[in-house]
Amino acid sequence: MAFETLILDKKEGVALLTMNRPERMNAFNERMEEEFVQALQDIEKDEAVKVLVVTGAGKAFCTGADVARMEGEERRIRGAEEIRRGFKNIQAIILGLHKLEKPTIAMINGPAVGGGFDLACSCDLRIGSEKARFMVAFTRIGLFPGWGGTWLYPRIIGIPKAAEMLFTGDFMEAKDAERYGLLNKLVPAADLEKETMSLARRIADGPPIAIRLAKMQLYKGLGMDLETALKVAAAMETITLTSEDHQEGVRAFREKRKPQYKGK
Repeated sequence: MAFETLILDKKEGVALLTMNRPERMNAFNERMEEEFVQALQDIEKDEAVKVLVVTGAGKAFCTGADVARMEGEERRIRGAEEIRRGFKNIQAIILGLHKLEKPTIAMINGPAVGGGFDLACSCDLRIGSEKARFMVAFTRIGLFPGWGGTWLYPRIIGIPKAAEMLFTGDFMEAKDAERYGLLNKLVPAADLEKETMSLARRIADGPPIAIRLAKMQLYKGLGMDLETALKVAAAMETITLTSEDHQEGVRAFREKRKPQYKGK
């Protein structure tokens, strides 16, 4: 699938989706919003893809909405309904990443600002280089973070740090991002792609059914009490106990070889 603002490359069970507007620090315009939604739909349907990696071309990961576009639109006062319609694709992107049944990894090569910060937080895992920086940005221009940040940030970095970033609009540097758990791993810029793709391939080689169910329950379980979560866990383990992948995993363990999972 060819795009104007994105590059989608699929190899060895991993889809690498690159936001490709480096001259605008990979900020979203309407075209990029539409294409990102299309790319997620394509990745969801492609059974050969087991893991999605999202990154940005050039020096930035993503800086949210394109300021040039915003300046042009904000010269007039828009009605509430028109504004809500404008969020349709953004919500589809954030929800699409969050609900995608396949694991997602943000490969953060530079600043992740505003909606770009939220985009990174919508992925399951985040690997960053020392060039990664994070900022809410909305606060600095008098806006509420409309890409889901108030839901996403506290679940990853905790309420106190989320509140500090929301109230001040200050940057969080890469070292602090790792310390607060925002980054799963901090690596040298020269090793970022190698380390991220290595992790992605390891996950892609894993048992698809078990991983898909684990991702689902990681998020749904946040809203469950322990008793309910245990019942769901028992039901999900029952599904995997009866799978061919489980049988293959046991055989491979006994034969001291790498398992060949088929998602059955």
